[in-house]
Amino acid sequence: QVQLVESGGGLVQPGGSLRLSCAASGIIFGIYNMGWYRQAPGKQRELVARVTTGGRTIYVDSVKGRFTISRDNAKNTLYLQMNNLKPEDTAAYYCNANHVTLPDYWGQGTQVTVSS
Repeated sequence: QVQLVESGGGLVQPGGSLRLSCAASGIIFGIYNMGWYRQAPGKQRELVARVTTGGRTIYVDSVKGRFTISRDNAKNTLYLQMNNLKPEDTAAYYCNANHVTLPDYWGQGTQVTVSS
């Protein structure tokens, strides 16, 4: 059974930091491109950051310079370090495992709220 379990969300003040984690099981983690998506109320889910199997990263413009995605294949874990958080970063954050020929998998999400 495939599981992607996110953790690390919470309430933080503007300018603060959080580190999200996504623990994967039931898949060969190293062969999947991994990503973080987010969805705010009333908005579509959007890609925040992605890291390929080879370690190449991409970010949505709004988080460049503030967020860092990384993966630890030995621990089957994906991370998202979020610094200088802004109220507009408030959303549910989802972990995604993507492969060209295999099904996609999603986590259940973790809520991030940035508010004073």
